[in-house]
Amino acid sequence: MGEAIARNLPAKTGRTFEEWVSIAKKEKAGSRAELIARLKSKHKLGTVTAMFIAAEATGQSVLAEYADEGALLDGMYAGEKAALRPIYDRLAQAGRRLGKDVTLTVCKTYVGMRRNRMFALVKPVTKSRVDLGLALPGMPVAGRLGKAARSIGNERITHAIGITSPKEVDAEVTRWLKAAWEAAG
Repeated sequence: MGEAIARNLPAKTGRTFEEWVSIAKKEKAGSRAELIARLKSKHKLGTVTAMFIAAEATGQSVLAEYADEGALLDGMYAGEKAALRPIYDRLAQAGRRLGKDVTLTVCKTYVGMRRNRMFALVKPVTKSRVDLGLALPGMPVAGRLGKAARSIGNERITHAIGITSPKEVDAEVTRWLKAAWEAAG
């Protein structure tokens, strides 16, 4: 993911990753979180991009933190959330079936599904529920498709479906997932 961010930054922003790190080092931010917020608000960078740049600027490599995706996934679904892993597995399988262009990106608290950009994410939110966040701008709330909470993990995500068992990953869920995937194409 970090390599993709660095590779795409010049086309998206006109600056390289190294140039952004230099800019970030000059910002007057007290903490890494404040620096991320400033990069997002002042320079209009996305959350993940700002996170990688801020980490590098403060000497805390995100690449090392995210090097072992299997360990991150195991940690996400450990302890009281271990029973939720089959839900994640079903959602990941449904996402991969959409096309060869689907990439799963494991973060510390969620797994993003990307095509050209993020179209969905899977996040264990309680010990009994996983939320499937979907990027469906302009789509009204309907049935199980609710408005996404701000805390779900990515500003692109507009809607969410709460899932409490693997069998709830049904035709309705896969239709919404496919709609988000198509919208990201």
